[in-house]
Amino acid sequence: MDFINAIVALSNFVLIPAMTYGSQLALGALGVTLIYGILRFSNFAHGDTMAFGTMVVILFTWLFQSWGINLGPLPTALLAIPFGIAGTAALMLITDRGIYRFYRGQKAKPVVFVIVSIGVMFIYNGLTRFILGTDDQRFADGERFIINVREFKEMTGLDEGLGIKTTQGLTVITAIIVVIALFWFLNKTRTGKSMRAYSDNEDLALLSGINPERVVMVTWLIVAALVTIAGTLYGLDKSYKPFTYFQLLLPIFAAAIVGGLGSPLGAIAGGFVIAFSEVTITYAWKKVLVYLMPDALEPSGLVQLMATEYKFAVSFMILVVVLLFKPTGLFKGKSV
Repeated sequence: MDFINAIVALSNFVLIPAMTYGSQLALGALGVTLIYGILRFSNFAHGDTMAFGTMVVILFTWLFQSWGINLGPLPTALLAIPFGIAGTAALMLITDRGIYRFYRGQKAKPVVFVIVSIGVMFIYNGLTRFILGTDDQRFADGERFIINVREFKEMTGLDEGLGIKTTQGLTVITAIIVVIALFWFLNKTRTGKSMRAYSDNEDLALLSGINPERVVMVTWLIVAALVTIAGTLYGLDKSYKPFTYFQLLLPIFAAAIVGGLGSPLGAIAGGFVIAFSEVTITYAWKKVLVYLMPDALEPSGLVQLMATEYKFAVSFMILVVVLLFKPTGLFKGKSV
C-alpha cells in the first residue's frame, strides 16, 4: 500500500506536471525549430509573441464571458484561441513584411536577424504590457478538476489522493492533436513538402519553382498557431503574466537545441527532456521517500536538489552540456 501511495504522490507532483509542462514546451519549441529550419535564424521574440497571442485570447475570453458564452466544463478560452491565432498571425506577418523581409532581401547574416528579433521582442513586450498591464491575469473557467483528490481518496482508500486538473488533461490532448496535424501537414500536403524542401536546400527548392515568400508566410502562420496554443495552455495551467513568457524563452530554446534545431521530432523530445529534468530536480522527494523507506531511514530534510526558484538554471545547465558535447542535439539537427 505504501508503494502505491508513493506512485500516486509521484504522479501528483512529478509525472503529471512534467507531462503537462513538457507538452507546453514542445509546442513552443516546434515554433522555434520551424523558424530556425526554414527562415534560418533564432527568433528571440518567440516568448513575447507567445505572450501577445495569449493576451488576445484572454481579451476574447473575457468578451465571451461577458456575453454569457461558455463551454460548460471546459475553459471558454478554447473558443477564443482561433481569434488569438488570427491576431498573432496578423502581427507576425506585418512584422515580417515591415522588418524581416528587408533583411532577407539584403541576404543579411543570421546574427543580424537575431539582433533584429531582440528589437522586435522589446516592441511586442511593450505592446502587451501597454494593453493588458503587468499583473497576473486569470482567465480559466469551467470545471477545475478531472479527478479530485478527495474523491480519489474516498474511492481508493489510499492516504494519497490523485488530482488531475482539467487544464492538464486538456494540454496533453491538445498537444497530441496539434503535433499529429502538424506532421500530417509537413509530410502529406504539397505546401508542407515545399517547406521541407526549402529547409533542406534553399537553392534547389528555388530552382524547382517553389515560391519562397509563400513558404515564409505559411511558416509564420503555423508558428502563430503554435505559440498561441502553447501560451494559452500555459496560462490556463498556471496564470498569465507577460514577463513569465519572456522567462520561458530559455527552456523553450533549450528544448529545441537539446532535441536538435530544425528537427520537429527533436523539439518534442527536447521539450519533455527539459520539463522532466526541471520538475525532477526541483521536487522535494521527502513525501515519496517516506512511503518507500523504513522508519529508521526516513529523511529529515526535504531532499530537494535545487529550489524551485532556480528551475530555469536546470534548462541552462542542460543547454550548456548539450552545446559542449553534442551541438547537433539528440536528433542531429542543425549545429548551433
